[in-house]
Amino acid sequence: MALVAYGGDSSDDDENAVHNGPNQPSSLVPKSMNAAPAVHKSSTELSSVIKPSVDNTSLTLHTTNHQLEQLRNEKNVLYQPNQRYDVEQSSRPTKKRRNILTGHAEEQAFNEATFKVQHRTFQNLGYAYDPSIDDNGVSGASLIGDLEKARVNLGRDASMFRPDKAQQKQVRSKRSKGDPSVLDGDDSYKGPWAKFKEESTSSDEYEDEVDEEDEEEDAAAATKTNDKAVEDSETAEAKDTVSPSEPTTATSTSTSETGETTQFHGSTERDYLGRTYMFVPQDLDINLRKEPGQEEWFIPKKKIHTWRGHAGGVTGLRFFPQSGHLLLSAGNDSKIRLWDVYHDRELLRSYSGHAKAVKDIDFSPDGTQFLSCSYDRTIKLWDTETGTCISRFGRGNSVANSIRFNPRPEHSHEFVAAMANKKILQFDIRTQEIVQEYDHHLEAVNTITFVDDNHRFMTTSDDKSIRVWDWGVNVPIKFISDPLQHSMPSVKLHPSGKHVAAQSMDNRILVFGATDRFKANRKKEFTGYNNPGFATEVSFSPDGRYLMSGDSEGFAFFWDWKTTAVRRKLKVHNSLVTCISAHPQETSKVATAGLDSPIHYWD
Repeated sequence: MALVAYGGDSSDDDENAVHNGPNQPSSLVPKSMNAAPAVHKSSTELSSVIKPSVDNTSLTLHTTNHQLEQLRNEKNVLYQPNQRYDVEQSSRPTKKRRNILTGHAEEQAFNEATFKVQHRTFQNLGYAYDPSIDDNGVSGASLIGDLEKARVNLGRDASMFRPDKAQQKQVRSKRSKGDPSVLDGDDSYKGPWAKFKEESTSSDEYEDEVDEEDEEEDAAAATKTNDKAVEDSETAEAKDTVSPSEPTTATSTSTSETGETTQFHGSTERDYLGRTYMFVPQDLDINLRKEPGQEEWFIPKKKIHTWRGHAGGVTGLRFFPQSGHLLLSAGNDSKIRLWDVYHDRELLRSYSGHAKAVKDIDFSPDGTQFLSCSYDRTIKLWDTETGTCISRFGRGNSVANSIRFNPRPEHSHEFVAAMANKKILQFDIRTQEIVQEYDHHLEAVNTITFVDDNHRFMTTSDDKSIRVWDWGVNVPIKFISDPLQHSMPSVKLHPSGKHVAAQSMDNRILVFGATDRFKANRKKEFTGYNNPGFATEVSFSPDGRYLMSGDSEGFAFFWDWKTTAVRRKLKVHNSLVTCISAHPQETSKVATAGLDSPIHYWD
């Protein structure tokens, strides 16, 4: 019944309310009511008081007593409220109230840097300064936690253990910067990219580290005074022995019989699931497992990355089959290197075993193995993942100018090599024997290209002729020659499989049919670039819309396949462009290399 006399703020209530005059009290409403509970007078001194707050940045509980009010007036505290409590503010409706059962919420101001230092000190050392306020009104006057360790460290926090600049400079001056001419290994050039050794956590440990480094330098100086043979033997033993407790970022394996070596340069050989770099990444914004050439391709405009590692010119570039997540390169420095195309784009592995410059490389259809041929008259089969040299071919034979795996699954264990002694040799990698010879060319054979659904292959030679062969038959089924025809050191199959483009030595790129009659297409002829007497690679875009090649002045040319018109001329190197290859899955990415050592990546 007391609700009848309730005075609300609603306008509807004001209109419908029953107003009683002062001389007409209602009999339904009691004259007075005290609903407050009985509270002992002495307990009000420690009762919780609800106070307002300005912002909602942090929560701190406070109780009102005479001691806390006294501490708030002190000036030497580490933290205090941003805005002191005012009784008048509590009645303002605009102030946001944060009331809780046992106190009030209030913003506090404190030094963030000091808090982080003390937090880090407590995590690493087990002690920190107590932020509570003592009886004298001072915060941080005592330590809490592991007091014994604090006594040993004289109460120093984590920011006091780092050596000063003079000590750091003294240690850095004793570290070897390496040889700029050495790329990998212990003596490689480190420069400003060298990682510092782990700093000590106390001045005593730091002095011990400096003493140990002095002893190591004295031992190294004594070792240098020995003769060359002793030094070489000690170096070899040191390289062969790897401490199991020391983490290494590069692992080497070597074959003592012929001297092939491999070295891993990446950050880690396996990821958290135990997968190596052979696994096609799936955390990208592109599906690398789809069939190449399904999307429209565009001509690149700018350079997005540069791989450096070869000491001389690059002679071969091959993307990993279908996915293209790895890039294999060969150089005049007799080295073969494997690069990461995505993620860190770092050098993953190097393969060493050839005594002279590498002429050509080729991936197997599944990418697990690759072939390499060199001026040292050897052909070697490598394991892409482990870097092991599996087999060696062609010992005592002539130099191989080009090598190609048979793409057909039933013949994936065989490959052919274009030799400088006018022959084409067919090898079986299982028996390491020559199973067939093709010997109708009159001069050195330059290229091998599989055509007609990989049932046949086409070869070019310095005798200025093109011959087409059936697999396993030493009789050419097609012979193409012309008095005006020049030697063709580079041939590429069109993605449609119906045409081949051949770079001629007279500044032209000629087109021939890749099926049936293998006839020259006189209507398609690509010109406009200057390349007299040099062998530059010819390549197609994955969708077949563009033909690309380099010239002797460092330019990359992009022609329209239908109109044979030059669509773009891009400066990519400072000298002859020897290699150009389009990424099989990307829509506008191209890798180029030349007589200068860098490998450029364009988009």
